[in-house]
Amino acid sequence: MKVFISGGSKSGKSRYAERLAFKMRKADSPLYYLATMIPADNEDKKRINRHRKERADYGFETVESGLDITAAVEKCNQQGTFLLDSVTALLANAMFLPDGNVDPEAHKKVTFQLIELLSEINNIVIVSDFIYSDAFLYNDLTEAYRRGLAHIDKKVAELSDAVIEVSAGVCIIHKGAGIINEIY
Repeated sequence: MKVFISGGSKSGKSRYAERLAFKMRKADSPLYYLATMIPADNEDKKRINRHRKERADYGFETVESGLDITAAVEKCNQQGTFLLDSVTALLANAMFLPDGNVDPEAHKKVTFQLIELLSEINNIVIVSDFIYSDAFLYNDLTEAYRRGLAHIDKKVAELSDAVIEVSAGVCIIHKGAGIINEIY
């Protein structure tokens, strides 16, 4: 099953995604956490450590995959269950390059990688942040990022068996309710 989960910051989507991936897992198959955040400072490192502790009981094997998600997955057992958290960081990593340059077309590369991933992996949960729906206008660069993320999320949702929005810890199933209800 392929599940796409989106929601606002601190909505509970990552915790829900962890539980869902754990429940989707087939007996004796690996459980992979595709970690996309590349830490920029000590605060990021603390956040990453906190997240690792929070998911420790599930038995995830963490695979660092901040730039090339398809290369990272090639090292894994394709029959496992995967949790990719998050598309938001994956796009930021591809768009805002370490040398200070910006790739405004990065969303195309990330979309291609995720389409490839969804075609190769049978059991995957993909998490993204719903940050493109407010009416406030940002600078051109931020707007390009938000448009790119919306483009990616739309494609991933289209290719997913289930689409879930998490808001304040409440799950709203937009697609695939029967499948999700079977798991829970």
